[in-house]
Amino acid sequence: MSDPQPTRVIEPQKRDKRKISRRLYEEEMIRLQVELVKLQEWIKAKGLKVVVLFEGRDAAGKGGVIKRITERLNPRVCRIVALGTPSEREKTQWYFQRYVPHLPAAGEMVLFDRSWYNRAGVERVMGFCTDKQYTEFMRSCPEFERMLIRSGILLVKYWFSVSDEEQERRFQARIDDPTKRWKLSPMDLESRSRWVEYSRAKDEMFKYTDIKQAPWYVVNADSKKRARLNCIHHLLSLIPYEDLTPAPVELPPRQDEQAYVRPPMDDQTFVEERY
Repeated sequence: MSDPQPTRVIEPQKRDKRKISRRLYEEEMIRLQVELVKLQEWIKAKGLKVVVLFEGRDAAGKGGVIKRITERLNPRVCRIVALGTPSEREKTQWYFQRYVPHLPAAGEMVLFDRSWYNRAGVERVMGFCTDKQYTEFMRSCPEFERMLIRSGILLVKYWFSVSDEEQERRFQARIDDPTKRWKLSPMDLESRSRWVEYSRAKDEMFKYTDIKQAPWYVVNADSKKRARLNCIHHLLSLIPYEDLTPAPVELPPRQDEQAYVRPPMDDQTFVEERY
């Protein structure tokens, strides 16, 4: 591998344990989502190509942030990519090949819920890749990302940092809630037993891929509400944009239906109104 970039100490030394009120959180979230709509219109109008990567430990809150970002946006402009386990055919491809088709065209923003960094994390720790494949990834990943940037893509990388205690609390909450148990996979449980190995893998990943052109931004994720607000606020700060929100429109009058006789309502099958 080439010489690593100088390590930057960017993780918070002390985690903020203060709670944020629901009222403040909801008010700020609405305000930030309005700004996200403005950003969406700017990306569309200016033909920007934006890629945002969300990485971190299991239960760090990546999905919650992605959900709040996309909640009020046009899915034709802002897409989520969450790839599953590679197929046998994909395993024989150039490693980055399965991610390239999902990159944005002009006027699009793509959010990767985990990305090509699977090779530096779960694949490395769980032994799903060889040492040679891992070494090649660490060597080629910075060049791949520089290539994306030279092509005009704005690449943003977030790492969600969660403490051991908070991850355990969230895992237990998933166990206790039947609607959340699907989130707890056997791989998640294995990651708990390999906490130190994942820490080592993350530190090594940062050592080689925290580059000037595409730095890692670490989000303190022990508080979900704070993490969501801080991440969205930071994302908005990275892309200068102007308000291109469409002006209010006036609805035209509805067409006169006197010349058309609709079929009887009894001919249609309605859903039973049980509520």
